[in-house]
Amino acid sequence: MRTIELVKGIHSSVLGLGCAPILGSVDSKKCRRALSLAFEHGITHYDLARSYGFGDAEGLVGEVFRNNRDKIVLASKFGIKADWKASLLRPIKPIVRALRGSEKKQDAVLPPKQGNGKNASDMLFKRVEINSMEMQKSLEESLKALKTDYLDYFLVHEPLKSITNIDELSEMAMRLKASGKIRAFGLAYMQNQKHLHESYFDRFDILQFNSPPGVLAYRKLAEERSGKSDIIFSPLRGGTWEMSPGGKIEKLIRDFPKSVVLCSMFSESHLKENVRLVPELPIHPSCKY
Repeated sequence: MRTIELVKGIHSSVLGLGCAPILGSVDSKKCRRALSLAFEHGITHYDLARSYGFGDAEGLVGEVFRNNRDKIVLASKFGIKADWKASLLRPIKPIVRALRGSEKKQDAVLPPKQGNGKNASDMLFKRVEINSMEMQKSLEESLKALKTDYLDYFLVHEPLKSITNIDELSEMAMRLKASGKIRAFGLAYMQNQKHLHESYFDRFDILQFNSPPGVLAYRKLAEERSGKSDIIFSPLRGGTWEMSPGGKIEKLIRDFPKSVVLCSMFSESHLKENVRLVPELPIHPSCKY
């Protein structure tokens, strides 16, 4: 699969695997198979967070890629984590998984959530303070779980308010880079949170955001970011209902040619279909958005 250099020296596959469903809506056996299949098909970028899999996703990914760490790009995030209730509920995780899966598996056809957007499983997570101490603590937990000495990308995980201590975080990021524990520092945010953070976008090495084709701001965003390197997640949730899932992914790859598009692909047919959508040669952005 074609790769791109989002940050100098870090080469990612154009299509990345979003790992949010791992040990959440998808069980261990299916996850291991999907991760191995993704790797076989040239997918090298794997997106994680401390909260994924109710706190267990990083550990599984670390096991699967223990002997191939130098061949993949690992990204993880801090700011949200599974709380103590998640560990207590581990024995009945399959039931929680079924409930959560029933809510999320139809991303391509479900309309955006209304109201506060919460579901029952959200009660198993909590937000942590966005500060240098929590940043370093979370990183060490991620490194241990992933069985690695470093992360390629370390991102703040969708903060709900403006970051007022950006100098503190930037200083910590520089220290972590100097020590070799992270290679790049980034911010993951929802587009409806953009106004909270855009004043300090330039303090990050990489931005990660959602941008499904068809939303009102899509054209403007494509015009602004088509020549920049970003990571785009949740390509199928929301946007136009007149475009197929494959069509949405194709359009994102075309309109954001220097970016990685994340997709949660845990069925063999789904993964192979998406891999076929990625052109081998670099492309130029469309003039029509």
